[in-house]
Amino acid sequence: MLKLRLKRNGRKRQPSYRLVIMESTSRRDGRPVDEVGYYDPITKKSSFNEEKIIKWLSYGAQPTETVFRLLKKSNLIEA
Repeated sequence: MLKLRLKRNGRKRQPSYRLVIMESTSRRDGRPVDEVGYYDPITKKSSFNEEKIIKWLSYGAQPTETVFRLLKKSNLIEA
């Protein structure tokens, strides 16, 4: 099953995350199928590739709770 989830980047105590499509059984920082955006929790900046996200959601990828909240906040998906 494909998941839309966060992959951690950055240094110690300075996290940044990439929004990726991965198999649900793969580890957090494993190899993604596709990268569709990023999120920086320190500065609250985020950038998403809307076309790719909508495409993968239509293929059946499921977002995690955190990703769902981020996408909802940026008005990409509705509850």
